[in-house]
Amino acid sequence: MNRRFALSALSVSAALLALGCSPSKPQFSGIDLSGADYAKDFQMPDQNGQMRSLKDFRGKLVAIFFGYTQCPDVCPTTLTEMVEAKRLLGPDGDKLQVIFVTVDPERDTQELLKAYMANFDPGFIALRGSPEQLAAMAKDFKVYYKKVDGKTPTSYTMDHSAASYVYDAEGRLRLYTRYGSGAQPLASDMKLLLKQG
Repeated sequence: MNRRFALSALSVSAALLALGCSPSKPQFSGIDLSGADYAKDFQMPDQNGQMRSLKDFRGKLVAIFFGYTQCPDVCPTTLTEMVEAKRLLGPDGDKLQVIFVTVDPERDTQELLKAYMANFDPGFIALRGSPEQLAAMAKDFKVYYKKVDGKTPTSYTMDHSAASYVYDAEGRLRLYTRYGSGAQPLASDMKLLLKQG
């Protein structure tokens, strides 16, 4: 009995030692998507009409969120959390690029998107594509959106996915963060990504 106990304790010690020697994966608050084979890039004009793609932001962390300017809750809350996460990064805040992709290009004009982004952070970028460009990007990013009719033709709302994607400085998809996760966990995850280089 004692011999069996000693052997099992020895095997546990060996297992723990082996774990200590192997490179440990970072413990993210968000969902780790490292190695995901989708949402690899995009081609869409920003609020100034300039075509953008992921490689434009090489060297920065990129957080992408899909929404629309008339959203009553999810979108302003998420963008406010992004502002706070950027602040929590301190001097590394300039290494974060937030990108807002409108799912309502019909109402979200370039001028409206410029003003909307400026309300949160003048460095944030909004993407506004054609309905076809949006559909293609949403499909690639596995994002849901749907127009919900209102009482008048212009009072509709948009149902849409409410999470964000975060890319590392090499442009690789790394994290999926759920709506309402909070700025502090998001900033902590971003700090881990920055440490990895």
